[in-house]
Amino acid sequence: MNLIKFIFSKTFLKQILIAVLVSIVLIVGLFYWLSYYTNHDNYITVPDLSKLSIDIVEKKLEQMDLDYRILDTIAFNPNFPPLSVIDQNPKAGQSVKSQRKIYITVNPDDYKEVKITGNLYGNTLRQVEPSLRALGFQIGEITEEPDMAKNVVLKLLHNDTLVEEGSRLKKRSTINIVVGDGSLSFEEQQRQQKSQDSIGNSDTSKPEGLNE
Repeated sequence: MNLIKFIFSKTFLKQILIAVLVSIVLIVGLFYWLSYYTNHDNYITVPDLSKLSIDIVEKKLEQMDLDYRILDTIAFNPNFPPLSVIDQNPKAGQSVKSQRKIYITVNPDDYKEVKITGNLYGNTLRQVEPSLRALGFQIGEITEEPDMAKNVVLKLLHNDTLVEEGSRLKKRSTINIVVGDGSLSFEEQQRQQKSQDSIGNSDTSKPEGLNE
């Protein structure tokens, strides 16, 4: 009987009412805290950063309350301006929350330089041409010069300058190839070589001031 009286007493009902009110306040407060902490229903549409420079990207994302990180650059892509965005993650059009990092890949400022490997001179055109293409070079004109060996590479030229083994050129550079035409006999080849050596020795033996 005492328990029943206590349950229906004003003191007990008052405590129940206070507990319910406190629970409601806690639940509402927790809801608003979670909404603030997670930016509930506050999404931003990721902009298209393709072909934009880093300066423009930084200003654009800062205005939208977004951040960015630059990933390692890849091989130069001629379809994009130098030092512009090639790729991004998340992609343009996706919805993200504020302060989200956008990971971007930037185009290098130019093609990288590639070393001309050895064993190109003296090999056949069939061997040298695919080797140059594999290094990323473009093949320009293929011309012939009098020589004993037919289709053997005698010179590699870039912008009319002799390309020596071990030198470096930018990838996608155009290289012209000079090969022998097979028209000389062994004796003619020897005479031509001696003539070239004689001219070379004559040039190097001239007194200074006469090499003009």
